[in-house]
Amino acid sequence: MDAQTQWTGLDGQRLTRIADHVNRHYIEPGKIAGCQVLVARNGHVAYQKSFGLRDRERGTRWGDDTIVRLYSMTKPVTSVALMMLYERGLFQLNDPVSRYIPSWKDHQVWVSGSGKAMVTEPPKRPVSFRDMLCHTGGIGYGSILNAITGIPADHPVDAAYDKEGVNRNEDLASFVDKLGKVPLRYQPGERWMYSLSTDVCGRLVEILSGKRLDRFFAEEILGPLEMNETAFHVAPKNADRFAACYKRAPDKSLALEDDPTTSRFLKEPSFFAGGSGLTGPIADYHRFCEMLRRGGELDGVRLISPRTLDLMRMNHLPGGGDLASLAIGGFSESAYEGVGFGLGFASSLDQTVTQCLGIGDYYWGGAASTIFWVDPIEDMTVVFLTQLIPSATFNFRGQLKSIVYGSIVD
Repeated sequence: MDAQTQWTGLDGQRLTRIADHVNRHYIEPGKIAGCQVLVARNGHVAYQKSFGLRDRERGTRWGDDTIVRLYSMTKPVTSVALMMLYERGLFQLNDPVSRYIPSWKDHQVWVSGSGKAMVTEPPKRPVSFRDMLCHTGGIGYGSILNAITGIPADHPVDAAYDKEGVNRNEDLASFVDKLGKVPLRYQPGERWMYSLSTDVCGRLVEILSGKRLDRFFAEEILGPLEMNETAFHVAPKNADRFAACYKRAPDKSLALEDDPTTSRFLKEPSFFAGGSGLTGPIADYHRFCEMLRRGGELDGVRLISPRTLDLMRMNHLPGGGDLASLAIGGFSESAYEGVGFGLGFASSLDQTVTQCLGIGDYYWGGAASTIFWVDPIEDMTVVFLTQLIPSATFNFRGQLKSIVYGSIVD
């Protein structure tokens, strides 16, 4: 047994199957331009490798220091930020959001119809902090995701988002006020729908902390964890390391979706999207995952307590159900069967139903097919980065899990 296997309990030879799989099934056929994978166990990196090109148009190889759009892998960072404030006694999970965002006091719930003929009813209870962390408050995405995923926004409530001008071309304060005018899709706490809720969590961080979200991140999460190249935009000095983002064309070829030389991510935004705004390299996100694996602490810096983190990764869905029984809407960063959802993370409840190894892990992903997971039972973290929209194109998570867990030998 070599030292690496002894430290990690992962068979290095078996882990080389990752390279064979990625090259044979994705890079060589041109299904993705490039990617990188990092697997760590027991605090030691067992496998880290980059593949293909980060910029196909310019022929630039995907280096280990490549910077990507993390999109919804921002959500766990924002959720941790809000729960750091929970630990300071600033709110309770069942507190109404309207206590801090008064424009939400007049929320109505959609019943039927559309436009002027729409029928609504009062909510049975106010939307809570837990709802925002767990996506159970009745908030949706409107048509915002349509441009990224291609999934039609065809519900009457989606049209109400457009009517009220709900978009990310403003600041968080005016954004959440507009959300207060849009009917909820369902009664709070009764269903689950992937949503703009984590952007609301970002605004709640601002209100409770008195800091703009990017500043709270920099001062209380990214800086302390030495995630020095993760931010809401790519710094000019790092622009040459920024990956191109691609989409899958109707003929299944790759088409450039966001040119890294002209991307909006090269400039500081006015809207700090707690649900999707961060960019960064794999080394930085691995440090965030390692903080989670270690129960909220890394290199002597504690962000959150182990007990609070345990609460976050528990299943908070109504009745202990899974996403398959409670989710509505056509998009998510997770499969539904056998999957629960906590305060910012999905979690595997039953591997016989998920068909994936790794019971008790918690995770999320991003719109450009980035994924991560943390497995507290196996003491393992995995990060996979690529730049392909939409994220549901290929089952990278399931395939990687089969290879990675098949490499555990202790």
